Amino acid sequence: MKVFIILAAFAALAAAVELTDEQRAAVKERAKACAQQEGVTKEQAQALRSGNFADADDKVKCFANCFLEKSGFVVDGQIKPDVVLAKLGPIAGVDKVKAVQAKCDSLKGANKCDTSYELYKCYHNNQAQI
Repeated sequence: MKVFIILAAFAALAAAVELTDEQRAAVKERAKACAQQEGVTKEQAQALRSGNFADADDKVKCFANCFLEKSGFVVDGQIKPDVVLAKLGPIAGVDKVKAVQAKCDSLKGANKCDTSYELYKCYHNNQAQI
């Protein structure tokens, strides 16, 4: 299930931010449940993890939405900035999280899966700032 730590980039905002064993286990469980729910392949998860956004289909986008919803970051296609800041601020630093939020949190897609995918992509692309 290592491949499903992909969305930990959003949850932790950077590879440099260490997750506890408990957090890692929770990420794996959420990702596993969402992968099964959305029918995402191992290859699709690996592509997303590596930042390859070129071939993302609706399953991948809904996988991102499922994970972000299960994490509490998104509800009904709407980002919850207070939750993101509360969960990530202590890990990555409040000012750094707010800077990425300013760039990403206003993104909207055609539907809730697309919105969550765009949010994930933006957070992933801005993780170096964290």
